[in-house]
Amino acid sequence: MNASLPAGAHPSPALTPLDIGHPVYAALIDPDTAFWALVDKTRVADTLAGGELLGLYRQQSDACRRELQALRFELQPSGVYFNPTERCNLNCAYCYLPVAQRRGGRHMRSDVLITSLGRLRDYFRSIMPDGRKPRAIFHGAEPLMNRDAVFAAIEAFADDFVFGIQSNGTLLDDRAVDFLTTRNVSIGLSLDGPFAGITDATRRTWSGRSVHNRVLSAMDRLRGYGMWSVITTCTTENLPYLTAMVELFHAREVSTCMLNTVRCTLPGARAVRPADAVFAHAFFAALNRTHELYRESGRKLVVANFANVLIGILAPTARRLMCDISPCGGGRAFFALAADGSLFPCSEFIGLPRFNGGSLLTGGVEAALASEAFRAVIGRDVDTFAPCGECVIRHFCGSPCPAEAQEMHGGICKTGAFCAFYKEQVNYALRLIADGKADDYLWDGWDEGTEALFDLAH
Repeated sequence: MNASLPAGAHPSPALTPLDIGHPVYAALIDPDTAFWALVDKTRVADTLAGGELLGLYRQQSDACRRELQALRFELQPSGVYFNPTERCNLNCAYCYLPVAQRRGGRHMRSDVLITSLGRLRDYFRSIMPDGRKPRAIFHGAEPLMNRDAVFAAIEAFADDFVFGIQSNGTLLDDRAVDFLTTRNVSIGLSLDGPFAGITDATRRTWSGRSVHNRVLSAMDRLRGYGMWSVITTCTTENLPYLTAMVELFHAREVSTCMLNTVRCTLPGARAVRPADAVFAHAFFAALNRTHELYRESGRKLVVANFANVLIGILAPTARRLMCDISPCGGGRAFFALAADGSLFPCSEFIGLPRFNGGSLLTGGVEAALASEAFRAVIGRDVDTFAPCGECVIRHFCGSPCPAEAQEMHGGICKTGAFCAFYKEQVNYALRLIADGKADDYLWDGWDEGTEALFDLAH
């Protein structure tokens, strides 16, 4: 869905010019199909008059439209975020789950957990191709608070799911690491600072004690394992230290991290929300540092949330995350199961009762997907609401996050918290493409199985 053209190539008048801040190139984008091209910025007017690209665009626009339509409206779920407990041993300032649940909530009993996974297995078997396994990510709150039940479930359904676990890392002892790594479970940790004082500003125990060194110990245990990553949630507290964060990750041989926007669904998160422009400056400095480290060492540290934006431009159907598309993946590519057995479009909605789609064990997945709660999220179409409907990059951004939009701005069909930041991410990504550097920020082999519709050289 892309081309890089010299001056003199000509797109359709449907293409909209976008200044990406590059010294040589501007982008021309058809916002309806996500078709784009890079052209000499001094020749944009001439390019828009017609020529070679116009013919290519006419040949490929229907294919681009069909591809985007399928990605946005024709997916079926292939994964579940499974919350085996409401409890967490940390009280993070920005958590999207209510305090009462995290402090004194319930664990899902082991027998109920096993029964629930059996019901999910049967559902996924009914819709997925033979031989393809669904993903089940134990999520939370802190899933290792209910460790015995989780580990028993992984053992019982080892042949039926690809398992992962997202943990704060504080309970990831030697026994847990041995169990998970010998069963090829992907593991995600969280760390918000390069040293304890920064981590502790937003992530600490209920009694206020530091967990920084415990997470570093968990990282040391996982060094050399091929299926682990670390999330940093970017806030006003750690923004000046994002470059130091990626240096720490690279030094500890982390291959994939996320520098995530703080999701502003609940008020606590909004108190530590950074301003878009300040965030963008710090974020891009950290990305630039990952590139320097790669050039120095030959070893990549992929920032997965940015890589997803980049892939969403280069090859939309190859993206690995589904936040940066509209409708998002909630209720379409995945759904979430709460510890009480209720189904939600995404874990981000678990603290919002109106988005409860009913019980897995009494109603089932199909009933949840058809519920009004799920349909509101599945039907959130960025083409239909302002200001996103007029935005040229709307299908590279997706206006995340619907839960955030609902709680911050009073409606699911509103923008999320970081509109300007996402625009700058797209501009940055297009500049990397123009400079031929995009692959340096992506996983090796990311484009295997993808097909370029066309590709014209500079």
